[in-house]
Amino acid sequence: MNTSSILKTYGSLVIFSTILAVSSCGGSGGGGSSGTGTGTLSLQITDAAVDTAEHVYVQFSGLEIQSADGKRTTLYYCEDPMDSTKIIVSADACTTPPKSKQIDLLAFNGGLADSLLDSYTLPAGHYSWIPLMVDTADPLHFYIVVSGTPYELTIPSGPQTGMKVNRGFDVPAGGSADFTIDFDLRKSVHVTGTGEYMLRPTLRMVDNVMESSIFGTVDQSLITTGCTPAVYVFAGSGVTPDDIDDIAADPVTTATVKQDTGGVYRYKAAFLEVGSYTIAFTCDAAKDNPAPADDALTFSVPVTVSVTANTDTPYNF
Repeated sequence: MNTSSILKTYGSLVIFSTILAVSSCGGSGGGGSSGTGTGTLSLQITDAAVDTAEHVYVQFSGLEIQSADGKRTTLYYCEDPMDSTKIIVSADACTTPPKSKQIDLLAFNGGLADSLLDSYTLPAGHYSWIPLMVDTADPLHFYIVVSGTPYELTIPSGPQTGMKVNRGFDVPAGGSADFTIDFDLRKSVHVTGTGEYMLRPTLRMVDNVMESSIFGTVDQSLITTGCTPAVYVFAGSGVTPDDIDDIAADPVTTATVKQDTGGVYRYKAAFLEVGSYTIAFTCDAAKDNPAPADDALTFSVPVTVSVTANTDTPYNF
């Protein structure tokens, strides 16, 4: 493929995202969902990185929010005339032509995230799903850059279908719901035998009130020649680490290991729900091509780490 190959327009990508089910106390703001009054919804996006790419671009034109009774709210990105930043509003509130929001997902990992929706007021109640809409006006709306060359990302199920996960969320009356969408690129990006880049979107949603992280360092002696270092995080204790292949046990997320300016190798697995996790280090992350066939990954001795709400828990390899 070459640069011209990415000038193919796919149409609207609709990604049906899953959101952490809320308890009887309601969503992130508590107080329960009464179905009367209003509350606010905030969404941000992060990514679990992929090894071989420098950039993974997606260009959002907006999103839709559908309530349990079928009512749909469509929101667009609109340039704020006061400060030229892009805000998200309903169509009738946009005083300028709608814009799009291009995100390089690889710029937002290791605990970083970019805002998709900031405290938007909605009727309190239960909502069924949220489609994220990719801009179709710009042909470079969804592509990956590898060794300086852009390649189109083909979506096998079709851009209109995207990914559907049937779990909803509540917006509590007088409160707020606040979630992070983890677009797991290590699980989502596949490379075929012919060198074509395929995208099977894999999203994970976390309630920000409960989110936690595991972070730490990796001893330099573990970073051998040709190493592509990463930390794999599996749900539960005592899990035997495995590659990503849609067969249990797949990791909940992965964290790239990066060398800081002082020469120390660090990682951070962020946006984890409360619970116990098995974590393991590998130098073979670049070999992990998400597919049914097993990849030969070598892991360190796995350890169990338990996390609590709003806590950064350390573990050093």
